[in-house]
Amino acid sequence: MKQVSTAALFAVAMLAGAVTGAVAGEARPVLVELYTSQGCSSCPPADALLAELTRRKDLIAMSLPITYWDMLGWKDTLATGANTKRQKAYAAAMGRGGVYTPQVIVDGVTDVVGSRTNQVEAAIRAAERAEASAKNAAWSVGIDLSRTPQKLHVAITGAPSAARGKSQATIWIFRLRSSATVHIAAGENKGRTMTYRNVVNGIQDIGHWNGRAISLDLPHTGPKVPPHDGVVVVVQQGGYGRIIGAAYLAHADCYDQ
Repeated sequence: MKQVSTAALFAVAMLAGAVTGAVAGEARPVLVELYTSQGCSSCPPADALLAELTRRKDLIAMSLPITYWDMLGWKDTLATGANTKRQKAYAAAMGRGGVYTPQVIVDGVTDVVGSRTNQVEAAIRAAERAEASAKNAAWSVGIDLSRTPQKLHVAITGAPSAARGKSQATIWIFRLRSSATVHIAAGENKGRTMTYRNVVNGIQDIGHWNGRAISLDLPHTGPKVPPHDGVVVVVQQGGYGRIIGAAYLAHADCYDQ
């Protein structure tokens, strides 16, 4: 298993919060990722839909602003290179010819245009049916997140013995802001004021899961990362395959730069 180094871990404020994730005997939440840009005129309807999805208890919905539309006259104030890299990695894994916005990726395996509500809802329902199948149930794992002022504790359950060692999965942690309001002063959305929900501003690969139960303690490293008020931990087949575990921890305080 990949060793977890302190340098690879980033800060998590852990004073008060709630966890969304699967526990034994419960269905895990479906992961919905929206790739979007402040410079994309087609994205606001998708951003509004994502905001609605963040209210659902059966989902973990995240917004991942990308950088490649900055050339259209407005530099996205929330975009990161890590978000762009993740979207491009998905395109390669899915055999797509390129990337686009707004793109929604559901549970790591299905992509649809993020502004097409019916397609997004259909992809979510398909993911829920797939998760309930006997084949996939053997690989579904529970994730428990707990926190102290010093650390975030991540506990991931094991798969049935017959499934252990047959596949490697990546353990990802995302830090995010639950809400960010931006006035867009130029570009295709000039003059609009947008509020984005569950905005990812950091992604880290923190280890591998091989089917056995594992626990990780991620140290609190201080205000060295962009402000955030939530974290999501995901277990994903390969690196950009099917999601087999996901949990979200919301907490009250975030850091200032």
